[in-house]
Amino acid sequence: MDIYEQQGQDITASDMVQPEEDSDIKNFFNGSSIFITGATGFLGKLAVEKLLRTCTGVKKIFMLIREKKGRDSKQRFEEIFNEPTFDYLKRYNPSFKEKIHLITGDISLPDLGLSDTDKLTLVQEVDCVMHYAATVRFDEKLRLATYINVRGVRDLILLAKQMKKLRVFLHVSTAFSNCIRKDIGEIFYDPPITAEKLLNLVECLDDSQLEAITKTILKDFPNTYAFTKCVAEDVLKKEGKNLPIALYRPSIVIGTVKEPVAGWINNIYGATGVFIGVAVGLLRSLLGNKNNKAEMVPADYVVNSSLASMWDVATIKSLNKNKEFEDPECREDKLEKNIPIYNYVSTPQNPLTWERFSILIEKHAKQIPSEKVMWHFMFKMRSNYYEHIIAIFLLHTIPAYLVDFVLLCLGKKPMLVKGYQKINKFADVLAYFTTREWKFKNDNIQSLWKRMKPHDKELFDFNIEKLNWDLYFYTYTRGARVYILKDPLDTIPKGKIKYYKMMILHYTLLAIFSALLLRFIFILLGYMFRILF
Repeated sequence: MDIYEQQGQDITASDMVQPEEDSDIKNFFNGSSIFITGATGFLGKLAVEKLLRTCTGVKKIFMLIREKKGRDSKQRFEEIFNEPTFDYLKRYNPSFKEKIHLITGDISLPDLGLSDTDKLTLVQEVDCVMHYAATVRFDEKLRLATYINVRGVRDLILLAKQMKKLRVFLHVSTAFSNCIRKDIGEIFYDPPITAEKLLNLVECLDDSQLEAITKTILKDFPNTYAFTKCVAEDVLKKEGKNLPIALYRPSIVIGTVKEPVAGWINNIYGATGVFIGVAVGLLRSLLGNKNNKAEMVPADYVVNSSLASMWDVATIKSLNKNKEFEDPECREDKLEKNIPIYNYVSTPQNPLTWERFSILIEKHAKQIPSEKVMWHFMFKMRSNYYEHIIAIFLLHTIPAYLVDFVLLCLGKKPMLVKGYQKINKFADVLAYFTTREWKFKNDNIQSLWKRMKPHDKELFDFNIEKLNWDLYFYTYTRGARVYILKDPLDTIPKGKIKYYKMMILHYTLLAIFSALLLRFIFILLGYMFRILF
């Protein structure tokens, strides 16, 4: 009975409480036991936090963690929760760790480095697998990249096949796994080599032999990351035919929009590396076409859409199993090998050019200069290779040697030459993506968004079409300053003072250089005049 119709009756507190809106995705994860790889990585941490904060009915989360740099898995497990991403849970749900279970292992080892006891536990209890783990280093050695990105996927699928309760297997790939193609749809493409051949190759050759032929093996692929990710998708296609798999391909991942904190970022890969380099005044030239589309997506949107795709695939598989295809939404005709593919990209609906990217960086970074700024802002993206090389020599190499010479004279350790070697290497790797443009299709992602309930769209927002890039960069730049440079916003006044000092020094040196250049030109012209006349 409607409360307005209860004339003459008492209205209790329960009558005033609005029922919680229904959520298909939350309901899907209720009672789930989830196995997640890559939990110590950027996306993995966000996924764990999102599940614990939003999908409160989750039963257990098993996190695969390896030993690293002298820290055992238990130490690394505890360190995860020291980051600001878990502050909300610590404040409002301090017992959240009771749902998390550590699984010691290593995705780069055979059988994921799991003990027999842990294998048995996972096989008996897990119903959802989330595979975020990967080596994202573009310059990773081919052997290690193959072990992590290819063999790790194969062994995880073999483990998943034994899970009797399995409802969905999420495999996180990359939108650039087939970057040798200009048009990239939500379909499988032929790999450059089969997984079996690649694994046999890296097993048969020693490091020096493998290093010598790596470029030949990669062929048109720009790096071992994209190459091994492409091969891994073929593993998925062949080995996962009868599994409820979601192949999820995000593009370049950048900081969060709002969850769990706005602007959260903890790495300098890809576009974030460009931003940081430009913001502190170290990166001054980048080879690329400023009119090309810059394909990038926010991290929390990536996590939300990947969780939604898990729910979607579990629903599809249920329909497939029961042969109930009356509902046109199940899209049987679009499922290749029964493995749906989701390209999570921004350019089809909300494109951002590299020129716009540069403008937004300059606009927002200048509002919040850091005390750690090294020089005045002087970045430019150059499409001409030779102009770029000259700029690198004049603006990177020469200043680096001059500064290191001064440091040596002062008895301090030189550092800028080695620093710029790394910066230039990073810029060279990124140039493949800034000088090219791709046409992506993301029909499955768009259809998924349309099928979600209104409340799910609020809880698991990933509508890239509505993202205001200008407002986003406002928080993104501040997040990078706080979380990467470790420079709190209350130092902005000091940062502005240093920035203006750097600006004065920059233009002073520019004026001196221009005066010397003009002096040289006048002397040269005078010399030539005397010779001619």
